[in-house]
Amino acid sequence: MANTTTSPPQAGSDRQSLAGKYLTFTLGAEEFGLQILKVREIIGYMDITAVPRAPHDVRGVINLRGQVVPIVDMRARFGMAPIEVTDQTCIIVVEVKAGRQSFHTGIIVDRVCEVLDIEDKDIEPTPQFDGSVDTSFILGMGKIGGAVKILLDIDQVLHTQELEHLAAQDGPGL
Repeated sequence: MANTTTSPPQAGSDRQSLAGKYLTFTLGAEEFGLQILKVREIIGYMDITAVPRAPHDVRGVINLRGQVVPIVDMRARFGMAPIEVTDQTCIIVVEVKAGRQSFHTGIIVDRVCEVLDIEDKDIEPTPQFDGSVDTSFILGMGKIGGAVKILLDIDQVLHTQELEHLAAQDGPGL
């Protein structure tokens, strides 16, 4: 079966654009990385106002210093089982671009780990599957010591019309 998904630039062909600083976080036993330039702030878990008819992974919105910010549960987005909120559960507020519009979205993660400076030689291309697995949201695989960190393209992970609509309710893009 042919792979019909569109993949982002691979580490092998565009390594310079993937090297840099990444904020790492965990979901269960897996560790993921976000380009640090996409991260606006990290806040503790707080009460979230549910939005009727929102997709199952959109928990609702928060009021962050007067700005309404949609909140996405990354466990739900990735099809993982829910867990109880702990004192390490937090929200990473990221800047997402959709077309020419930018907006802030919060993502719920189990735990924030650290900021890593990952060199191009330590980033492998995204594994290609038989087309049954969509990997278009993965920038590459960071090799750190003996571990692998999944480097995410947060714009692709979070891009949905529902989120754009929720963000637009608080005014024009940033």
